[in-house]
Parts: sequence; C-alpha cells; structure tokens
Amino acid sequence: MSDSAAAGGGDRPHGMKTAPTTYAGALRDAMDQALQADPGVVLYGIGADGASGIFGTTKGLAERHGGHRVFDVPIAEQALTGLAGGAANAGLRPVLVHQRLDFMLYGVDMLVNWLSMWRFISGGQAKLPLTIRAIVGKGWGQGPQHSKSLHAWFAHVPGLQVVMPATPADAKGLLLASIFSDDPTLVIEGRQLYSMTEEVPVEPYRLRLGKAAVRRAGDDVTLVAIGAMVPEALAAAERLAEAGIAAEVVDLRCLAPLDLDTVIASVRHTGRLVVADPGWQRFGAAAEIVAAVAEALGPELKARPVRVTWPQSHSPTSAHLEGAFYPGAAEIEAAARIAVGRKDG
Repeated sequence: MSDSAAAGGGDRPHGMKTAPTTYAGALRDAMDQALQADPGVVLYGIGADGASGIFGTTKGLAERHGGHRVFDVPIAEQALTGLAGGAANAGLRPVLVHQRLDFMLYGVDMLVNWLSMWRFISGGQAKLPLTIRAIVGKGWGQGPQHSKSLHAWFAHVPGLQVVMPATPADAKGLLLASIFSDDPTLVIEGRQLYSMTEEVPVEPYRLRLGKAAVRRAGDDVTLVAIGAMVPEALAAAERLAEAGIAAEVVDLRCLAPLDLDTVIASVRHTGRLVVADPGWQRFGAAAEIVAAVAEALGPELKARPVRVTWPQSHSPTSAHLEGAFYPGAAEIEAAARIAVGRKDG
C-alpha cells in the first residue's frame, strides 16, 4: 500500500492510475481494500450488509468478504462502541459505521471515558486501532436529530483522532490511514459530499493524518475550511478572484492532529484569516483556530479574523428554513471582503 506521507509530503500520491469516483464510492473502495489487505479488519454498523449499504459506502462488501467480517448489528450504540474497543484490544482493526453522528452520542461514555484513555492508562504500551465513521446529515428534512456536527467535541478530547475528508481522494486516503493507525479515530463525513466526483487513485494509498492541504494559493486572505465547507470556500475564492481578491484556501483535513503550522504560515503570508466551520460558533473549532493564529501572529495580522459558522440554533426541518440556516460560499465571500476591507459586491 502506498503511503503518501513518505512519497508526497502528506498530499495525494502522484503517478498512480486514477478513475472518476464519487465520495461515497471512494469510502467503499477504501473499505474494500482494507478488508483485502488485512484479515483483522472487520466492518459493522446498522445496515452495513444491506442492499443500499449505508448510502452505498458498504454496498456489496458482505458478499465479497463474508458475513463474518461485514455485518449488521442491533441498535445498541454503547455496546457497539465497547465491542470496537474490545476487538481492537484483541488485535483486530474494527470499523464501526454510524449512519448519523447523532446516534453515536449513545456511545460517548465508552468513547471518551475508556477508548480515548486506553494508551494513557496503559503507560503507552497498549494500542487501540479502531475507526468510527460518523455521518452528518443535511437536506431532505433531516432536522436537529439527524444533522449535528460535533467535531469540536471530540477534537477536545486527548487520545482521539478526528478526521474530516472534504474530497473523494481524501476520503479514501484518510480512511485507509485511519484504519491502519494504532489509535482510536473518528472519520466524520458530510452526507452532502457523497455525490462529489473526482479522479481518485485506484490502488490503495494513505494520506498522513494531521497534514492540511493548500487547495488554492493566494496573497490577500486565508480561508481555512473544515470538511463540507471546503468546496464552499473554493467557490467563494472563485468569486473573490473575479473581484481581484486572491484568496488562499487551506483544507484542514483533520482536527486532531491539527496542522497549525500550515495555517499559521498561510496567515503570516496573507495577514488575514477567515475560518469556515460546519458547526456552531461558540467554543467551536473556528474559535480554536482563530485563538491559535492570534497567539502566534498577534500584531502581524492586518485585520481581525472572521468566523463563518452555523447559527447558534438547532438545524430546522423545513427545507425553506434549512436553506437559510446553513452558510455557504456567499457568506464566506462576504467575510473575506470584510477582512480585506472590500465590502462592495
């Protein structure tokens, strides 16, 4: 398996055969290749072996690898999380899939009070190679019980890795890296990204966890984006370019480990910062990034940082209200214009 941390500095590998693949398809390919590579990899979740295969991300894998390795489970999130910890402690590499991140909250006691601490309480001797995929819903009336984006909660806890792929190629490379990591890892996926298509390497490869990617270079303002906000930030950068504003777009990829070096280097270059975070503002990931940049650069900043986040409210069920709830490219563009002192449209 190619490891681009060695070959390409943490970015996607070069010189590999590619094929157009959706985000959902890339997740499925990563799971398929992990199951092929290591007999210790097992995959389970509600509907994991069903005909639809959790929005297509596990489709056909039970038939290909057997029901003893890819299987359905009862609705018992706390027990399923404990099962992952026990399996990992016994030498397997389990992958648990939650169709909605909201449902994973029933397993938080096990995740936070046990799994995150396992390496610490063992004096660094124990490994716990487990991966939990959690999907954040959006659209078609998801409402507040199916659309929580709580990445900042989990990034706050020492001992947990938190991964948020924004592209199909990253979805594959980061999921494979997560599965073959020796620490408990959450891979948080925006459901609205599943239909995104791009060229993805066919062979298995891993992207370095904790290495951000500069998706677009620019001199005027840095747009740091997380997960599903990355394509919105890139769209905003296109609009800004038409107005003569060069925005640099940094895709964090991971919240834990967090690549502050890349963020700070970019903001040192542009002098301005906008953070686009698919979550609530207060005590959120955007707040942490702004604080870290302010501590590092202080008076070097040319303008106050700006955050683009969800309103401090639960997401509505109404499609009309939902359209007004979620910020996107327009809000990021407006924030960047404030940062550079160009509020005119």
